[in-house]
Amino acid sequence: MSMLRRLLALSVLFAALLPAAAHAETTKITFILTNDIYIMGETLMPDGKKRGGFARLAAVVKAERAKGGHVIFAHAGDTISPSLMSGIDRGAHILTLTNMIPPDIFVPGNHEFDFGKEVFFQRMAEAKFPLYGANLRGPNGQTLDNFKDRSIVTYDGVRIGLTGATFDGTPRMSSPDDLIFLPTFPTMKYQTEQLRREGADFVVTVVHADRKQDLALGAMRSIDLVLSGHDHDLFVNFDRSLIVESSYDAHYVVLMDITIEVKTTTDGRREVEWWPEIRIVDTATVTPDPEVAAVVAKFSQDLDRELNVPLATTSIELDSRNPIVRSQEAAIGSLIADAMRDATKADVAITNGGGIRGGRIYEAGSTITRRDVLGELPFGNRLVVLEMRGRDLRRALENGFAQLPTAAGNFPQISGLTVRVDASKPVGQRVVSVQVGNAPLLPAKTYKVATNDFLAGGGDNYTMFSSLTPTIPVDDAPLLANAVMSYLRKLGTIGAVTTGRIDIK
Repeated sequence: MSMLRRLLALSVLFAALLPAAAHAETTKITFILTNDIYIMGETLMPDGKKRGGFARLAAVVKAERAKGGHVIFAHAGDTISPSLMSGIDRGAHILTLTNMIPPDIFVPGNHEFDFGKEVFFQRMAEAKFPLYGANLRGPNGQTLDNFKDRSIVTYDGVRIGLTGATFDGTPRMSSPDDLIFLPTFPTMKYQTEQLRREGADFVVTVVHADRKQDLALGAMRSIDLVLSGHDHDLFVNFDRSLIVESSYDAHYVVLMDITIEVKTTTDGRREVEWWPEIRIVDTATVTPDPEVAAVVAKFSQDLDRELNVPLATTSIELDSRNPIVRSQEAAIGSLIADAMRDATKADVAITNGGGIRGGRIYEAGSTITRRDVLGELPFGNRLVVLEMRGRDLRRALENGFAQLPTAAGNFPQISGLTVRVDASKPVGQRVVSVQVGNAPLLPAKTYKVATNDFLAGGGDNYTMFSSLTPTIPVDDAPLLANAVMSYLRKLGTIGAVTTGRIDIK
């Protein structure tokens, strides 16, 4: 054999031994994430700019889709509640608006279950977009209708694996009835490993999960991209994987332009490389989409009309003037506190007289509307529950009566309690006796206390509340006004409110 032929033979042998790439596929995909969007319209922010809402989100999504590239729009849940309009139509308007810019993957958040299982099913049946919930099961363990665990989509020969999970803490935060919520981490581990076995080159999880869960998922070798909701912050973390959350109410929208290159070696292995470019859109800079804006405007008009709808008729006088609600037991304050306790099934409820702002008298025979409730509770407060010892509850009451005889905003309006107060005693020693229901307050016993988020954060000097963690995070708690509206609607007629709750001498 000639030298030339030997060289050619060796070169062929050498080439055969190398795992050289037979061919390569490259694609570029723009991922868009929204999450925790409750308010249909824009919000005027402290910097004087308007941000968020469905019309601005629609403008971002439509602009990307109009470019003609590959786009995956992900929605990480929490949308049909809470808002004033959702309190009226149970999230129907949210589905209409979301269907106008349909996500490519949607996972429910805990707020999707606020109105119970049947409303959840009704809203999800109205969805004109793919629903994912690999950790969400019916009472018998079956996958829910119209939901999928995972899928693979292919762009330019590159296989993208998609899976999703709802918040696994939903049963303690919302009202899903007998639906089953499997743990997020092991469920996503199983689903993403299955996607890898099924040939996915790049794996995406869309989850409604807290930050600790996000980070744990991001450390999982089978996951490349974690798109999350629940924490309400603007978060981007890129190490081996990319973890993203897009603030809330579409104030900001994160877009990820991800280039993925797959090389197939001669032995059939697919080697993947990818790199992201991150764009954060401040929606204050976005012109609202006119089509969606028109629908939002119509819903806003509907809301305005709905606010005049009667909730109940009062057979007693209700007085919300400042000198009354800030210095003594007031029927309207007791009514609000009763609504708080009814909604949360708490042992007691405390709200501050300074949070009741209508400043008017409703004579017996008056009709109370939704607009009236919003006039009395204008701050958009959330209804939260704290678990606290009896001794700390007593300290809270002492704080509430500290400024007597001066009328003050921290004066407590209460439910589930009977309190005797001697205003002549030194501050901190004025509460003579306290009963919870028909039993004396026990210093070491733990009680469930319903209050508003302002007091829970230590407002009006209720510092004994601020060290406690609400049983439901404030951002996920229901609107106080909605709880009061629901209670009034249930009553129909406001009769004699229990008196003698606060006895001051």
